Amino acid sequence: MNGDDLRDETLKAHSARKGKIQVVGKVAINEANDLAMYYTPGVAYPCLEIKNNKDLSYEYTSRGNMVAIITDGTRILGLGNIGPEAGMPVMEGKSVLLKKFGGVDAVPLALDITQEDWIVGVVKALAPSFGAINLEDIETPKAVNILKRLEKELTIPVFHDDSYGTAIITVAALKNALKLVGKKLKSVRIVVNGAGSAGFGITELLLNSGATDVICCDTTGIIYKGRTERMNNIKEELASMTNKSGMIGSLSDAMKGADVLISVASNGTITKEQVSSMAEMSIVLALSNPDPEIGYEDAKAAGAAVVGTGQSGIPNQVNNMLAFPGVFRGLLDVRARRMNVDMMIAAVDAIAKTVGRKQLTADYIVPDFNDNKMALKTTASVAEAVAAAAMKTGVARVQKKPGEIKRDYIASVKRYNRLEKLISKL
Repeated sequence: MNGDDLRDETLKAHSARKGKIQVVGKVAINEANDLAMYYTPGVAYPCLEIKNNKDLSYEYTSRGNMVAIITDGTRILGLGNIGPEAGMPVMEGKSVLLKKFGGVDAVPLALDITQEDWIVGVVKALAPSFGAINLEDIETPKAVNILKRLEKELTIPVFHDDSYGTAIITVAALKNALKLVGKKLKSVRIVVNGAGSAGFGITELLLNSGATDVICCDTTGIIYKGRTERMNNIKEELASMTNKSGMIGSLSDAMKGADVLISVASNGTITKEQVSSMAEMSIVLALSNPDPEIGYEDAKAAGAAVVGTGQSGIPNQVNNMLAFPGVFRGLLDVRARRMNVDMMIAAVDAIAKTVGRKQLTADYIVPDFNDNKMALKTTASVAEAVAAAAMKTGVARVQKKPGEIKRDYIASVKRYNRLEKLISKL
């Protein structure tokens, strides 16, 4: 389907149903007893139970399977600052993906405020209605600041998909790519191009996973301690965590001799010459959406041994859809209080291991999300791993037995798939 056809069909599909989501009740109210039990006067009983123990809101309401997807519309998926109303189609799409692949109910909330303090205040006020918060498409450095503040101030997990989700799938892809080229994470030199939410999240997770030599770059060049041009608090933190040798210069300087390039910048910003200057058996993950910094074929032609992009229809699609449905399923199933590094590393390992050693090739380093069975298998593995890490690190409100989460997850997905079949007939 060409660009014009895709535009026309997409607009027609969105208009026909007036969006992509709706609210459907879990119970039927057909007679007086139903009304008395689910509304008045019976509803007073769960209200009073929750009044005495707020954790019972997970038992008596939908909170335990409900996520808020929060955006202010300032950095929408490849489109920039287009406003909250224009960002809603993306948030609705995210809600559908969470339901289909994670069995998670999600409510998209586009906020007509952009001030950091106000967004933090609104999310905190909304928290009693939800089991987890998903921050989405908020400009940097504000997004990272909001994330860190909410993590400290809320007792439910806060997951920033542009940061955490992208980091999880990227590090999983890198781990498998390193197996192919026979290199170790602790001994390779990694260049992260892009110092926004994704670049920051990837860098943090790389370091927490054992990477020792990471250099970050932005449009000005290498980020280093003491740099004053185009810096902010997030870049200052990156400078303190990375570039231990104090390298100064351009992205091209950073890439010379590097083993790995991870780019989350803008399309067309990486050249063949830059890739050719990298070390033997190099790895290039060019993840800009909708178009990568360098195309798959160009990066291969320039000498990269393993190449991944964010594009569909191209080998090695490094897409955070492989991460967030399973992460939220795991968080909600044990009623986690927060997301932590151990849970993220567990998700990384689960995704990486889904591609068996015999399956692993230069064109297959991450599960194919377009393969429905593989997507569901990956989600189940991630959910189990995240829940287990939450229980192990003491942030889970409830304990689950091995296999219980996978069983419940499969049941929820089957229910949704039956619903999808009904929807397709309408």
